[in-house]
Amino acid sequence: RDHKTDTGRRLDLPRSLMPRNKDGVPIDPTDMNRADGFSPGSMIIVRVPGLDNEDALRRSRLPSLRNLAASLGRQSPVVVFNARTGKRHPVWAELDANATSDANRMLIVRPAKNFTEGERYVVVLRHLKDRNGKPIKRRAHGFGRSLRKARLERRGIYRVWSFTVASERSLAGRMLHIRDDAFRALGDTNLRDLEVAGKAPAFTINSVTDLSPAEDDRVARRVDGTMTVPCYLTDACAPGGHFTFNRRGLPKHHGTTTATFTCRIPRSALDPAAPPQARPSLYGHGLLGSAGEVNAGNVRSMANEHNFVFCATAWAGFASDDLGNIVAAINDFSSFNTVADRMQQGFLNQLLLGRLMIHPQGLAANAAFQKNGRSVIDTRRLFFDGNSQGGIMGGGLTAVAPDFNRAVLGVPGMNYSTLLQRSVDFDTYATLIYPAYSDESKRQLMFAVIQLLWDRGEANGYAQHITTDALPNTPKHAVLMHVAFGDHQVSDTTAEVEARTIGARAYRPVLDPGRSPWRRFQLIPPIGRFPFGGSAIVMWDSGPPAPPITNTPN
Repeated sequence: RDHKTDTGRRLDLPRSLMPRNKDGVPIDPTDMNRADGFSPGSMIIVRVPGLDNEDALRRSRLPSLRNLAASLGRQSPVVVFNARTGKRHPVWAELDANATSDANRMLIVRPAKNFTEGERYVVVLRHLKDRNGKPIKRRAHGFGRSLRKARLERRGIYRVWSFTVASERSLAGRMLHIRDDAFRALGDTNLRDLEVAGKAPAFTINSVTDLSPAEDDRVARRVDGTMTVPCYLTDACAPGGHFTFNRRGLPKHHGTTTATFTCRIPRSALDPAAPPQARPSLYGHGLLGSAGEVNAGNVRSMANEHNFVFCATAWAGFASDDLGNIVAAINDFSSFNTVADRMQQGFLNQLLLGRLMIHPQGLAANAAFQKNGRSVIDTRRLFFDGNSQGGIMGGGLTAVAPDFNRAVLGVPGMNYSTLLQRSVDFDTYATLIYPAYSDESKRQLMFAVIQLLWDRGEANGYAQHITTDALPNTPKHAVLMHVAFGDHQVSDTTAEVEARTIGARAYRPVLDPGRSPWRRFQLIPPIGRFPFGGSAIVMWDSGPPAPPITNTPN
């Protein structure tokens, strides 16, 4: 217990019990133990002897992705409920399909919608059976008052336990602090009104390249530059740097750093017959990529067809420059806080580039962004568009964004503890992680505890606030999620969890009949009619094989 936190609690993970790498070094939980609860996307992990294969899973009738509503039913063998209200929470249960032996196979219960910040949840397992249909022996349990509140009988219960979810301040407090501190230095303190105040971030244009139609039929001008950004990490904000904290537990300011950016001005923006100004949008690149992804064909086409000026900067923390630090961190996850901390610095870099795009004394005042002496950028409104990793981190960025209130998250998802083993990209990293952490019985635990840090740099830790439940000093946002059916890199299942969490509406029909082995967009209400101005999710089908229902990649 800790009366100084918002939940009245604080994690106390003992280092001696943390997963160990091949050198016998346990993961250092110091930074995790700063949290006042567990992840809102927590995977609930338990080893149940006898419930270790698909036959036992079926005989126990555990709720699966095929029928999420079953977890809310009276007879569900898995029940997760809010301890304060007694209300049940939708979940699904799955066995770890990656385990090489039944002895190491964990039962994983995952939230179909993120748990609410600051609340305590009770987990109940009951009426479990082994592969032969024989009841699994009941274990001792307490929680009598909580069970009565949830109207659950004691009969048949195997095990009961509870956990507390981290508070808003614990999850987003660091990021909000560095954001507010940086914008305060520019002279802007009211970030909830979508109005620009104060001065523009300092910047330099390094190169301007005009392209002929033969060189590029969609982009007319490429502009590259640098901007000065407040730094909140050690090591001058280089990969491997980390937060240090003041007496309030908030990140300290460590001078400034320089971030590069690149912009693309489409031909439509310079066309005399086009609208007078183009819409400005940040672009978020994919996994361990670079700002140069803004030059991808789909982005250039969107820019020219819809008259957008796109600008991008690296997602610090998960860009190509960070690869060396990430490889070091996955050999000893004790240093993973350096990845999560730099991801938050990356958020800040994105936000300041956005401010630079719409400030009257920012890019619009530079000749590189002008036509006949007038800015080609419509500075009245900023937007965001990100794909893949840009869709994952883009959800977190949207939740803290002061200058845009509409975002497109392309092929998105959230919660790396769920995403990793469902992504074919993980195959490469598994060749490094699995030899470093050879005890596969501890791997799911490892993914769960690392998510406590990852929450601070991706959508999972901010999802409750991406749309209507705005964070302090932040406007509300609307999000359009473009999901790829059967995505082999970013699991479409995790996008559905995000949609439920942010309150998105579903475009229906979701898919052609028979395309998915299970019903998609369960528990997501449909769009009632068009035009529709809220947040939405739509699934696009380009013809891949249907995804597996297990925690494995397509």
